Amino acid sequence: MKIIKLSAIDSTNDFLKKLISSQEVENLTIITAKKQTNGRGQMGASWDTEEDKNLITSILIKELINNTQKLFELNIAIAISIIEALKKIDIPDLSIKWPNDIMSGNKKIAGILIENSIKENDILSIIGIGLNVNQTNFENLPKASSLKVITGNEFDLEDILIKIIERIKDNIENIRSNNSLELWEKYHYLLFKIGKPIVFENENQGKFMGIIKKVNKNGLLEVQLEDDSIQTYGIKEITMIY
Repeated sequence: MKIIKLSAIDSTNDFLKKLISSQEVENLTIITAKKQTNGRGQMGASWDTEEDKNLITSILIKELINNTQKLFELNIAIAISIIEALKKIDIPDLSIKWPNDIMSGNKKIAGILIENSIKENDILSIIGIGLNVNQTNFENLPKASSLKVITGNEFDLEDILIKIIERIKDNIENIRSNNSLELWEKYHYLLFKIGKPIVFENENQGKFMGIIKKVNKNGLLEVQLEDDSIQTYGIKEITMIY
């Protein structure tokens, strides 16, 4: 495991992609930055962060997946790993909002962006993690919070990173050994609002009630509607209102 520490960078994911394109990079290489000027999340959403207060990291995982059907299992493994690491420092009421936002109560504290590429029959995955740790100002972000806001405590960023990496190493072994059932069970147990009536908004801004039943093997959300039918949605097709 190699850790490359940067003071400031536009995007740790982009830095790691450029590194991979120019040289051989070992598995589980980690890039961290004190400040990121062009961070992004799912569907191109921006992520602004105060300098040296949050965990900004990208991790290379390779020689693990050679079948695209298993890609969502990597999402699951990473999300579960973050929650397991945060439980070790007593962060309360943790859950995963589909597909892989990390929540404490009704507040988002972390996001994950996984970018995949294929090289010589191997899928290279760059795992971008943004975790709000010691930042306390979230102006105009009413659904965001941080570990410090939630607990009142200051945290060591590198200690949290090491805890997350330890859990990732263990959890991806379940994928490597084709033993991912445990990961799926943990993911559904931790899934935000599963089994509860909740309001959704579709692509046309129409609102409707539904109950999350499960996430399928392709990472699509299965929702029971008011007429008891089950509809399946992708990430760009539906938004949860909470």
